[in-house]
Amino acid sequence: MVFKNIFRSFWPGVLLGVLSACTGVGPTASLFRPSSLHEQYKQSLSTAKLDRTALGIDWVSAGERALRDSIKITIPYRESGYFPATRAFAVGYRLDAQRGDRFLIKVETQGQKEVQLFIDVFALETRNRTTLIAASKADTNVLAWEPRRTQTYLIRLQPELLRSGRYTITVTREPALSFPVQGRDSRQISSFFGAARDGGRRRHEGVDIFAPKGTPALASVAGIITGVGTSSLGGNVAFLTDNDRNIRLYYAHLDRWNVSNGQRVSIGDTIGFVGNTGNARTTGPHLHFGVYGFTDGATDPLPFIRLGRGPAQQPILSALKLGDSLRTSAARAVVRLAPHSDAAVLRELSKSSALTVIGGTETWLRVELPDGLTGYIASNTTETEKRPLRRFILPVSRPLLDAANGRAATIKSLPIGSAVDVLATENPFQLVRNSEGQTGWLALPVSGAP
Repeated sequence: MVFKNIFRSFWPGVLLGVLSACTGVGPTASLFRPSSLHEQYKQSLSTAKLDRTALGIDWVSAGERALRDSIKITIPYRESGYFPATRAFAVGYRLDAQRGDRFLIKVETQGQKEVQLFIDVFALETRNRTTLIAASKADTNVLAWEPRRTQTYLIRLQPELLRSGRYTITVTREPALSFPVQGRDSRQISSFFGAARDGGRRRHEGVDIFAPKGTPALASVAGIITGVGTSSLGGNVAFLTDNDRNIRLYYAHLDRWNVSNGQRVSIGDTIGFVGNTGNARTTGPHLHFGVYGFTDGATDPLPFIRLGRGPAQQPILSALKLGDSLRTSAARAVVRLAPHSDAAVLRELSKSSALTVIGGTETWLRVELPDGLTGYIASNTTETEKRPLRRFILPVSRPLLDAANGRAATIKSLPIGSAVDVLATENPFQLVRNSEGQTGWLALPVSGAP
């Protein structure tokens, strides 16, 4: 026990010092620099030969497993969790995103010591391959990120080694662009992308935002004005080039312009004024707003400018419940892939099955089963293990194991006549507590046990 205490106080400082030394600066420091802080940290483990230790191997494996076993969420979302210093931890969240979305990932941590937390975003490609898209910077647990394609993405959260703490992750969505009509928002859009035009001979390549004639049409991004002119369809038009996103914004049916070709504008500058020029002469004044990619033509502008979904509303899990041992209280309980009742079922559990709370919300607990499976379970189908299910006397000496596994380590040997309280089950094991208050697993069957 003395050695363990020395290890806990001494080893983290040694490890962090080694890693700091391995990531020093110099003429060659940036020649082969990895693409994210997570990769830099992983490379530091390798340089220090810590990747060959059980601790380093577990850390790398946890990060890879979080990508394979990611949890499906809908935005906005938040949940709490806990990462222990005693073993490697990582968690992955999977979400569907559209081009034009802007996501804000924020992680708050609480612990005895500051912790470096790695936030990485990956695009989920075919055959479950992943490509790194965005990563958090040093000394910040906030990451703003815009998907450039409509597809599924993964957010991975992983702390450095030998740090413990509680965290709350919040993911919210906002539009990537500022709204292009003064005093209006996406609720004033009345004609959408793809709607039929000219008897079905063409499709609407933008959205129409209705407003009184003369209402300022505003720059949605900072960029360069091009294409100021007149056309039969669009009337008075102008383009605004956004080189950061490789798109051009199209403003049409303007009553008049307020810019000229080559002019640089900032967000909120007036491009022109809402009108009904071009083929809109028979309609009410409105701005036709389009988004065109440099290489892929028209794309739906709505995700770029629609209202955000507001703050996450999920009730945060009490810190007192993190790490709790629970058991199922319902005759049939299910562990799901995501925190809602329509999510895919990962496993059905019988009554009194053992669970450990590793995160989630007050409504949906993220739990780990004794065999390592993680998922979500409705909190109203669980109960604490404080009250025993039953008690029995061991008719033979049996080993008290530290896991529900026949090859698990023995905590101690329980002698004949030992009284044990059964707290939960994991076939063919029972989670028990002896008279000294020690908790562990007994293999079944135990002769004489109920």
